[in-house]
Amino acid sequence: MALAPPSHDVLDFVARVARAYAKLIASPHADPESGLGGSLFYAGEMDDEARALIVAANIAGAATLAASADRAAQKQAMRDAIVDFLVTSLDEALRILKNQLRKRETVSVCVAAAPAAMECEMTERGVAPDLLRSVVGGALRTVTESPALLTPGFLIWSVAAAPAQWLPQLDAIALACLDADAWAARRWLRLAPRYLGRTAQATRALACSQEVASRFIARVQQRADRGEIGVPVETSWRDARGHEDKHNFEPVKP
Repeated sequence: MALAPPSHDVLDFVARVARAYAKLIASPHADPESGLGGSLFYAGEMDDEARALIVAANIAGAATLAASADRAAQKQAMRDAIVDFLVTSLDEALRILKNQLRKRETVSVCVAAAPAAMECEMTERGVAPDLLRSVVGGALRTVTESPALLTPGFLIWSVAAAPAQWLPQLDAIALACLDADAWAARRWLRLAPRYLGRTAQATRALACSQEVASRFIARVQQRADRGEIGVPVETSWRDARGHEDKHNFEPVKP
């Protein structure tokens, strides 16, 4: 059965997650073995921006804390598997977070409370996240954006059918195009499908250089020409200025 092309909203969400991941994984807390394992990330209010940030933090390996007094936002985050636990107090959240931080494993927890009230309690209790979406009460460190963290562009690829069969093969091509020391990109390709879930079931996005994108597109073209790819594939390279270069590859008919 043919799949509908990914919507603009899906592509926008995946791109936002990829950008957030690129910034988080550039933190000095990250390492090739566990990513941000053992680091606490505070995402603030559970709004649209936080949803993308939390998915990115999950992929990066951080333990994430968020807050919201909005019941609809809480339920939606649980339904979409954005957060693993919804709790009613900072105490409950810290019990979960401390265990995962000790094991250097990822987890995401949302406290059903207004962020301002919870942030005051965090400050009073000396809860100091390693990474922050914003300054909390003026007392905690924040992650500031730097031009050095801006990604040169995004490579996106999608298939028209049977994603469970064909996307792993395309992912393998992408992995082979990466430089040997590109551990952050390899982590992204390995874990992003798990945490993006149904949001991008037939789509992948990778923050990378134009050289990597060109290698990938050329190898997909070769595989398609040899009849080794059995479904239509669409690729798109989008640079930092918004320019887009699209390619469509059709399977060779027997």
